[in-house]
Amino acid sequence: MNRVETYIASHWDECVREIRENQGETIGLPYPYAIPAVGHFEELFYWDTYFLNKGLELSGRRLLAKCNVDNMLYLVNKYGYMQNANKTYYLRNQVSQPPFLSEMVRDVYGYYQDPVWLCGAYHILKKEYRFWMTERLSANGLNFYSGRLADPESTSLIAESFRERVGNVDGLSEEDAALHSICCWESGWDMSPRWNFHGPDYNTVDQNSLLYLMEKNMAYFASELANGEEQIWCDRAEKRKKLMGRYLSVSDGTWMDYNYKTGKHSEIFSCVSLYPLFTKLADPEYAQLMAENLNRLECRWGLAACEKNDAPGVYQWNYPNGWACQQYLAVVGFQNYGMTEIALRLARKYTELVEKCFDETENLWEKYNVVEGNVNICQEGTGKMPAMMGWSAGTYLAMKRFITEFEERTK
Repeated sequence: MNRVETYIASHWDECVREIRENQGETIGLPYPYAIPAVGHFEELFYWDTYFLNKGLELSGRRLLAKCNVDNMLYLVNKYGYMQNANKTYYLRNQVSQPPFLSEMVRDVYGYYQDPVWLCGAYHILKKEYRFWMTERLSANGLNFYSGRLADPESTSLIAESFRERVGNVDGLSEEDAALHSICCWESGWDMSPRWNFHGPDYNTVDQNSLLYLMEKNMAYFASELANGEEQIWCDRAEKRKKLMGRYLSVSDGTWMDYNYKTGKHSEIFSCVSLYPLFTKLADPEYAQLMAENLNRLECRWGLAACEKNDAPGVYQWNYPNGWACQQYLAVVGFQNYGMTEIALRLARKYTELVEKCFDETENLWEKYNVVEGNVNICQEGTGKMPAMMGWSAGTYLAMKRFITEFEERTK
C-alpha cells in the first residue's frame, strides 16, 4: 500500500459511531455507522455514504457498509424518506439528498445475495419513491429539489446564514432565500450558481437521472423477487427518459437543469450533465457529446464542479473546485460507454491530486482546487474546509482499483 492507502486503512475505525438512542438533535440508529469527517460531522449523511461505502467495500468492511444502508432503510421506514442526515432539524425542514439509496441496496444485495433482506428493502424503497413522487414532482412529470420552511424563527436564521455566505440578492425575499438554501442542502450542492437563487423551480438533471436509476433498480429487484412488478418500473423509467429528453435538452444537445416555471434552462454548465452517463440513461450519441464538451469542465487536476463562469458571488460548488463525487461519477459514466481512455485519464488526475495534496498536508480533503492542484479552494462564507475521509477515501480507492485493473489487463 502507498501512503494514502495506509492512511485510509488506519483511519476507518475513527469514523465509526454507535448512537442507539436520540441525543439532542441526533436521531439514534439501530446499527453502527460511518461518518464522513472526523471532528467535523457526527452524522450519517445520505449521498456522502454512497461513495464512502465504496471505500469500505474495497477495504474489506462490507458489514459496516451494510449497516450504513440498514440505518438508512430504518430512517426511510420510520419517516417516509431519507433525511440529509440523522438530525431532527432535517426533519423539520423535510430535507433529503440525491437519491442514491436504491443503488446502495443493489450493491449490498450484490455481495450478500439475501432475497429476504432484499424483499424488506424493496418495500421500504417504495416509500422513498413515493416521497419523491408526491413531495417533489412538478406538473410536467419531472422532479425538483426543495424542502419546507419550518417556522418564522428558523426561516429568518436560514436566510441570515444565506446572506452571510453570498450577500444580499436584489428582489429575493427572506422566505425565498431560506427555501433556496434548503433546496441546496437537499441537492448536496450547498451552494452553487446553478439556479440563480431559485432552486425549487428547477427540474434537475442529477436528481431525475438518479430517479431513473432507482426505477431501473426497482425493476431489477422486482425481477429477483419474482413479484410481478418489473414492468411497472420499466414503464416508469421509460416515461422519465422521454420527459428528460423533452425538457432538459438544450440547443447543443447537452442536458441542463430546467426552470419549469419560466421555461428556461440553467445558464451554468456543470458536472450534473454527466449523470446520464453514470445511470446509463444516455444513448451513445449523448455520451460522445459529453466527451466533446468535457474540456469545458476538465482542468489540469480533474473536473471542476461548473464551467468557468461570471456568476456573482463565491460558491464552494463552482469553478475551480473539484469534488470527489464528481470525479467518481464521471469515471464510472465514461466506463459505462466504453470510453476507457477518458475514464483512465480522469482517474489518474484525481489520484495524483490526492497523493500530491496528501504529501503536502497529511490529510484527505472534501474538495480540491483542480486548476492549481492544491487545497486553495473558493468557498462562500468563512467556514474552514474540513479534512475528509468519506467520499474522498472511497473515490480514491475506487480510482486506484480501476487504474490497477486496467494496467494488469494491458500488460
